Amino acid sequence: MKKILYILTFFSLFALSSCSVYNFTGTGKIDAKTFQVNPFQNNATLVEPGIERTFTLRLQELIQNQTNLNLTNFNGDLVYEGEIVDYRISPMTATADQRAAQNRLSITVNVTFTNKKKETDNFEKKFTFYKDYDGTEQLVGAKLTEVLDFIFERITQDIFNDSLAKW
Repeated sequence: MKKILYILTFFSLFALSSCSVYNFTGTGKIDAKTFQVNPFQNNATLVEPGIERTFTLRLQELIQNQTNLNLTNFNGDLVYEGEIVDYRISPMTATADQRAAQNRLSITVNVTFTNKKKETDNFEKKFTFYKDYDGTEQLVGAKLTEVLDFIFERITQDIFNDSLAKW
């Protein structure tokens, strides 16, 4: 009986100690304590005003919500910066009278990630995602917000995965 108790105790301690290395977001152990997201610029040919600020805030919120890192405005251990390089609306399907039945908004963001604690993690990479919407709808107001939310959620999660989760 004592032998079983010792074995159970050993495995319980082993399981608890291994939990400190990984968390539910898959980020593992991060040596950094702070991060900063410099304002992204909008350098796309087709410019939608204000999306660069929205994107910057979404990236900050995602990292704050999924890690215990502290947001700082300067000298962060992890630095995210970049630009929106493409904002494109393309017709995807047409009706019999040559009108767009479905359109696609695609956004590409170029990101430079710097990890001052582990320089081998540094990268510069483009992240792209898109959302299709009905061709009869105008991409303004609530519809624009809905489409941008969808795209930015995917792009920011991809950036997070590549920079911290290593997925």
